[in-house]
Amino acid sequence: MGYNTKDIESKMQKSIASYEENLASIRASQANPAVLNRVTFDYWGAPTEITAMAGISVADAKTLVITPYDASTLKAIEKAILTSDIGITPANDGKVIRLVFPQLTEERRRDLAKQVQRMGEDAKVAIRNLRRTANDEIKKQKKDNLLTEDDVEKAEKAVQDLTDKYIKNIDTLTAKKEKDILTV
Repeated sequence: MGYNTKDIESKMQKSIASYEENLASIRASQANPAVLNRVTFDYWGAPTEITAMAGISVADAKTLVITPYDASTLKAIEKAILTSDIGITPANDGKVIRLVFPQLTEERRRDLAKQVQRMGEDAKVAIRNLRRTANDEIKKQKKDNLLTEDDVEKAEKAVQDLTDKYIKNIDTLTAKKEKDILTV
């Protein structure tokens, strides 16, 4: 019968997608709307993403323009950006908010690179936890006589191959993002 690795591979792919989303939210020196993906503000008592309540456009390489759909949310959006960890002070002209991305200092670049490394390690831990879960399931199926010894060996190798593939993918993504951050 054998062990089906499709479920574990699907979960690993979701982990990678989540990691890529987190990486996108870390700014290099270019204006990138993804930095606002995790920023929320209080709208009628519910935490609401800025991206759901405003049009976000790139005016030039260093400037984002945020145009709220509801003008009454302008102050709340501005406050949310100020209290977030993106490190940019918004400029509010009464109609739109502008975010001007300053040139990063060398120290800030190193800090961001370390943050990317930590996020990469967290993503690897998530992949390894999925491997452990799959291996536990394989052992359980062997104990329940659903898998033969050969099936167990093949399944564990398949799970390890998937783990290696996704860990390598994380390393590649991390290295690329670090290069983007550290390159002036």
